Amino acid sequence: MLPSYRRAFRICAFCGALFFFAGNVARADDAQDINRMINANQLEQAMQRVDAALVQKPKDAQMRFFRGVILTQEGKNTDAINVFLQLTEDYPELPEPYNNLAVLYASQGDYDKARAALEMAVRTHPGYATAQENLGDIYAKLASQAYQRAVQLDASDSVAKKKLALIQNLLSNDSMPGKTPKKPPVPLSNTHPARTPSM
Repeated sequence: MLPSYRRAFRICAFCGALFFFAGNVARADDAQDINRMINANQLEQAMQRVDAALVQKPKDAQMRFFRGVILTQEGKNTDAINVFLQLTEDYPELPEPYNNLAVLYASQGDYDKARAALEMAVRTHPGYATAQENLGDIYAKLASQAYQRAVQLDASDSVAKKKLALIQNLLSNDSMPGKTPKKPPVPLSNTHPARTPSM
């Protein structure tokens, strides 16, 4: 399962940005229908629509992104990671695939990879608030690990212990990393349509 959505490690669907870019009403309707199916947990039907669209346009970033989101919700994290990695290679200017990679890496406890992916998301789009917030959460988790190591190395270090307690208190919040939602939602995002590649 994925870490909590509400504040930390938000998995993001960038469909809203792509609805308006394509200039194709039918395609926007397909994307909205697929998004509705994903939100209704009709993942099999959504994947069928995505697959049909990808037969016609195999490089379609939006449909490939939907594929990654569906795979994530199905718990097929390795497959989802592969989809998002390929998207970052084909469309390195899009921050959302990096963000979703970070969510998946964090759910596996690989905070260094999550940090690197989020730093790429922020580098490609510095105004991407979700990635900025997720990056802060990753830094907090990494800080906690470092303070834990410091206390293990020197149990008498009261300053490290206090810092560790503060970070652990921050991370123990229900909306912080490590908590799993019952069903990870797929929010609509209408950020940066100008950054979306043409298909």
